[in-house]
Amino acid sequence: MAFIFQPMNEVHARTLIDWRYEPPYDIYNLSPDDEADIDFFIDPQTGHYSMTNEQGELLAFCCFGREGQVPGGDYSTDALDIGLGVRPDLTGQGQGALFVNAVLDFARQTFSPTVFRVTVAEFNQRALRVWTKAGFRPGQTFSREPDGLAFVVLIREV
Repeated sequence: MAFIFQPMNEVHARTLIDWRYEPPYDIYNLSPDDEADIDFFIDPQTGHYSMTNEQGELLAFCCFGREGQVPGGDYSTDALDIGLGVRPDLTGQGQGALFVNAVLDFARQTFSPTVFRVTVAEFNQRALRVWTKAGFRPGQTFSREPDGLAFVVLIREV
């Protein structure tokens, strides 16, 4: 499957804030009534990109840099942080590697990093397996501020 990456636009931002994940993944649900979320996703400074198919259908989104970090983690070492969100109906189907590899290729070409870093909620074993299979290794574990949810930071050299 080929993905087309483009800076997040308002149509895609409005689409993704309506995505609904089943528990326990519902922590990723956004408020569909919050215009601030839309402004956040389309702000070029936040580094959000839409991932569509050739027909323009939104399949996932990603972000790079500070927006890929979670409050409470130690991000003092130099690395390109990555965030990835996949459309709910496409999760849990064994396609995670397609999304991850596409994001890594795009990041490599766009940002030329030396190290990739991703932060994943500890309960999200599906995501942890996908990133680990992509060559990432666990580094630190921490509790997010202020709710105490546990996260794992994984690192991979380019």
